[in-house]
Amino acid sequence: MTTTTAKQIIGRLPRLLPLAAALLVVLPAQAQWRVTPSLSITETFTDNANRGSTNRNARLITEVMPGISAYGQNRWVQGSVNASASLFGYIGGGRGTSRRNRVQYDAAGRLKVIDEFMYVDASARSSTQAISAFGLLGKEARYSNENVADVSTWSISPNINQRFGNFAYATLRYTLNGVEADRSRYGSSTAHGPSFTLASGRSWEDLGWNLSYARQDVDNKQFPDSASENAKLRLNYRLNRTLRLTASGGYDSYDFNSLGGRTEGKSWSAGFDWRPTGRTRLDVEAGRHFLGKTGALLASHRSRHTVTSLTYSDNVTTTRAQFALPTALDTAGMLDSLFAVTIPDAFARREAIDAYLRVTGLPPTLIEEVNYLTNRYFRQKQARASMVYNWSTHSTVLSAFASERVVLSTGEADNSLVGSELFALNNNVRQVGFNIAHSYRLNTKTSATAGLTATRSRNLDTDIVRSQQTLSMGMRQIFSRKMQGVVELRHARGEHGLTSRHYYANSISATLSAEL
Repeated sequence: MTTTTAKQIIGRLPRLLPLAAALLVVLPAQAQWRVTPSLSITETFTDNANRGSTNRNARLITEVMPGISAYGQNRWVQGSVNASASLFGYIGGGRGTSRRNRVQYDAAGRLKVIDEFMYVDASARSSTQAISAFGLLGKEARYSNENVADVSTWSISPNINQRFGNFAYATLRYTLNGVEADRSRYGSSTAHGPSFTLASGRSWEDLGWNLSYARQDVDNKQFPDSASENAKLRLNYRLNRTLRLTASGGYDSYDFNSLGGRTEGKSWSAGFDWRPTGRTRLDVEAGRHFLGKTGALLASHRSRHTVTSLTYSDNVTTTRAQFALPTALDTAGMLDSLFAVTIPDAFARREAIDAYLRVTGLPPTLIEEVNYLTNRYFRQKQARASMVYNWSTHSTVLSAFASERVVLSTGEADNSLVGSELFALNNNVRQVGFNIAHSYRLNTKTSATAGLTATRSRNLDTDIVRSQQTLSMGMRQIFSRKMQGVVELRHARGEHGLTSRHYYANSISATLSAEL
């Protein structure tokens, strides 16, 4: 088993090699660069490891997780890498669907080829995703293979940027990316295509404009290929110092095996962009595209102790597109906005954020949506709200989401993905949920944490509903600058599967982690 696990982990490392090689070549020793190896060991006892309704089995789970994080920059390159490998061991019965290992990584970098003209952006990541919206989700599926697949993506994107004085600014980009899963029934694919943007420069004081075009061809290994083409012209007119009127018009075209409805047509929208201060923004649009009425919202506000964000979007997309261009909002990203005023240097700010997360014990990511696998095109309407609050001894992270997916393409590509019984459940789905985490710092080395997560998935055709809730409480102790420990109690309940298996589970875990 050990040999097999090692081969699985090593087999995923080549996806990081092109980015790592580029960083080693162009990043000399005198550049700002921080590499932090780490190791953590977690012991967890749970009274219902398989989340069953009747066959409850207690189990002791050991998790060993080596990891590494690195980020740096110099005149020519900037990049970051976070990677970890979890190895699981079990004492107790019912281990048929248990995971033996998990590898996660997230790497991104930019290479400056010609200053202020040509750049190359690259990224690679791997994460665990739910197969069905009605199975175990999130941390409840951490140790199970029942409803999860490991999805890896990579992308490389050379781009040329040209400024035409103060008149306009142009960007020409070509993107090549790939998405694949560790289960062949999800369609591994590659995509490529150009995109172009021409935007008004500083000489356009009252009237601004932006012309964009993008095309993408998706080559699937197991299913029919697809393509998309989008063109849009955006205009804005300044009424006064804080308010601009906005309008847009364009054409969208999608080539896939549809259910019989339209797959292309014109689009338009109108709205306003209000920025009363440098810390507050409200951008509202309403209009139509070929599927009917649509709209968009972006609202954000930053104060001395809070960062708040509210968004709404309505678009035609795929899970593949979301994996290739993830939209998940992480805690570090919001803290970056909060700390930007007091710590203007990006490198120093990154170190301060890492230290802050270690002390407070706040989660690294905000749960905005519970994504699940499908090879189909769908229309997705999604609203998200999030807030980070930081005071002298209290810190809170809050997020909530609501999303609705309605499929647009035929379902042959998903017949074997979730099985015939669960196939219809993933068709048209509405999901809601929220996550709140609070940390109270008793002193400089000790903090108490509490969190609550709740999700609800409803099939719009059959009205089948599945919900899950998790409550956690813990204590975090910093023993030294490089070592800390966490003790956590968790209670989870909900239902999952076609037959609505109700479950409740309690667990206690202890983690010792160290930077090496």
